[in-house]
Amino acid sequence: MRLGLFMMPLHPSYRPIAECYDRDIDQLVLADKLGFNEAWLGEHFTEKWENAPAPDLLIAKALALTENIVMGTGVTLLGMHEPVYLAHRLATLDHLSHGRFQWGIGLGGIPTDMVLMGLDPSTARDRAAEALEVILALWSHEEGPFKFHGNFFNIDAPALDPVTERGLHMKPFQLPHPPIALAASTPNSNSLRIAGARGWSAMSSSILSSTLLPGHWDTVEEGAKKAGKKANRSDWRIARDIFVGPTPKIARERARGTMGRNYNVHQLPSRVGTKQIQSCKLDPSMSDEAVDVDYMMENVWIVGDPAECEDKIRALYDTTGGFGSLLSVTADSDDPSWDHESLRLLAEDVGPRIADLT
Repeated sequence: MRLGLFMMPLHPSYRPIAECYDRDIDQLVLADKLGFNEAWLGEHFTEKWENAPAPDLLIAKALALTENIVMGTGVTLLGMHEPVYLAHRLATLDHLSHGRFQWGIGLGGIPTDMVLMGLDPSTARDRAAEALEVILALWSHEEGPFKFHGNFFNIDAPALDPVTERGLHMKPFQLPHPPIALAASTPNSNSLRIAGARGWSAMSSSILSSTLLPGHWDTVEEGAKKAGKKANRSDWRIARDIFVGPTPKIARERARGTMGRNYNVHQLPSRVGTKQIQSCKLDPSMSDEAVDVDYMMENVWIVGDPAECEDKIRALYDTTGGFGSLLSVTADSDDPSWDHESLRLLAEDVGPRIADLT
């Protein structure tokens, strides 16, 4: 079982933005020292609680301060970007990392991000799919001019002139491209079929109840089978809100003050009456009101001392049929030492307990 971080990032709106980024970097440096395998950094433009409109800049700084941990976008919101510019930024980041980079992509996006960009939210997925097609084609292009004329993007890139050496030339450090992971936050997400068909990794959102996760893997396998491929569970990543404390009581007190605050103030108001809150329910007939902090702490989040967290991770592993990486959603407690202690206990105490889960 590999351990990683999923850094949305999630910060209370009263925290100064510069301090938010300092805290993110501190956690990434600590995770590298503790032996976490990877970290994925989110992207949003209009979420004040998830204030990371340029994850590549955070990744670039973190790469310079770490040695082993692999960084990834978690995720690039493809529908928001001009693909030629994005392809060059990602290729640059891959070279800066010397290959210590993974590309997480999302085909959706929140409507307010699209509106900010002057885009029609109803076109998000189609625009994202076309942007992805352009980027992969640019990276695989060999010689001559590059042309693409689609519904959203029209590109006529010059061939590389052998004399002036001007023209299209930039490719990633990892060829043909960095490892790709597709994120999914809803049951039966078509993104999972695409991941299976293309041989890419699948990342399952932290909000999904354990009863829905087996269906995620079924969808990945369905996509792989139709493409004549075989999906590997070791490539499957599952994110979870995790808070480990020295005792069950302390863990719950800290989780309530941090994850509970995030949930009540930021997440719950936007989820009531939506697919997101429905996805949290073990029983679909539950009322939205019943999906409160206590419910989340005992049924969706992984909260407790190391022994209790081990039991919950094993139960998740058994329910899903097995997966390769557990991604801990990073927290932002008012006392940052709580977050650091949680990461340390997860890596040094819980990790060895679940090392047999492969």
